Amino acid sequence: EVDLEERLRELDLRSDLDIPDVPPPTDSTPEILKRALSGLSARWKNWWIRGILSLAMISGFFLIIYMGSFMLMLLVLSIQVKCYHEIITIGYRVYHSYDLPWFRSLSWYFLLCVNYFFYGETVADYFATFVQRREQLQFLIRYHRFISFALYLTGFCMFVLSLVKKHYRLQFYMFAWTHVTLLITVTQSHLVIQNLFEGMIWFLVPISSVICNDITAYIFGFFFGRTPLIKLSPKKTWEGFIGGFFSTVVFGFIFSYFLAQHQYFVCPVEYNSETNRFVTECEPSELFQMKKYSVPPLLRAVLGWETVNMYPFQMHSFALSTFASLIGPFGGFFASGFKRAFKIKDFADTIPGHGGIMDRFDCQYLMATFVHVYITSFIRGPNPSKLLKQLLILQPEQQLSVYKTLKSHLVEKGILQPSLRG
Repeated sequence: EVDLEERLRELDLRSDLDIPDVPPPTDSTPEILKRALSGLSARWKNWWIRGILSLAMISGFFLIIYMGSFMLMLLVLSIQVKCYHEIITIGYRVYHSYDLPWFRSLSWYFLLCVNYFFYGETVADYFATFVQRREQLQFLIRYHRFISFALYLTGFCMFVLSLVKKHYRLQFYMFAWTHVTLLITVTQSHLVIQNLFEGMIWFLVPISSVICNDITAYIFGFFFGRTPLIKLSPKKTWEGFIGGFFSTVVFGFIFSYFLAQHQYFVCPVEYNSETNRFVTECEPSELFQMKKYSVPPLLRAVLGWETVNMYPFQMHSFALSTFASLIGPFGGFFASGFKRAFKIKDFADTIPGHGGIMDRFDCQYLMATFVHVYITSFIRGPNPSKLLKQLLILQPEQQLSVYKTLKSHLVEKGILQPSLRG
């Protein structure tokens, strides 16, 4: 057992030594900010740079929200591509000296294939009526999965043909690197868009909760942090972690209250084939209708209230905010471990004071998966509108068969009126 431990320790050390040092990212801070903050210490300079850039990003995010659902989808796609680029670039920099054939070309080809598959599934699922009216798209949708598989199979064969005898192991490392990166970025961004179609509130509250937790944890840690939280992130403290949790829960509860009052945020995003636009108009579900709740006896003694009026979604926001505060940061810890493994400080230097896009969205991907699972487990029910769209694209004889079966079922249940049974 002792010999085994020593051997494993030697292997770990050797693998670390095999990794060349990656050049540190350059300082991309705008010159105007450098001059304005030149008299401050490094700690406070970083504080102001992060604060100013955070406000700029949040302002841009609200502008895109105002521009509508389609722009949000483009934003998600852009962030996905950039995050993928940052992770793949790390692999290319670390192993650049090996000069692997076709590595970058195949990486981007696989990204194209996977996006074609996922976005094609979305088009077939949510834009069935639009596709039905255009014959040139019907073939692509009908054989979408076969085409996607054929495209992937082409990339797979290209990879096999690119294998070089002296680099077999490393090439398979990179093949796995590419596919894990696709799993982290493309799959999760697809779930983000799926959440968006359920209603913009399911997109905004989780993302805003993660942003709020990130900001408030940084603020509490900056001013009050004394106790280290985890070795992977030495700057993270228990004070910041706890302060971020309570701040995020309060923020999520209040933010949900304001969003739940507007159809634009609570209605499912649907595509209107007549106007060729995304619409968010509906009769809000029970989740977004004000209800009266009895205050638990323990809180009643503290607050002095017997009942309280609130939206049911606000209780769900508590679950979302709690996950964003307690589990979401582990996405950041995972990213920190990844960066330490490859001796880098940030994924890139895209955003001054923040690092790369992946540095800002490492927790968002974990959050997207949770929200999707939460919706499918506790929220989503049968969607008559979506089912009707799928029925409308069937052949006439198939529609007639569905009609007869449904009619027979309703007659047996006694739901149809006697006058309609003939």
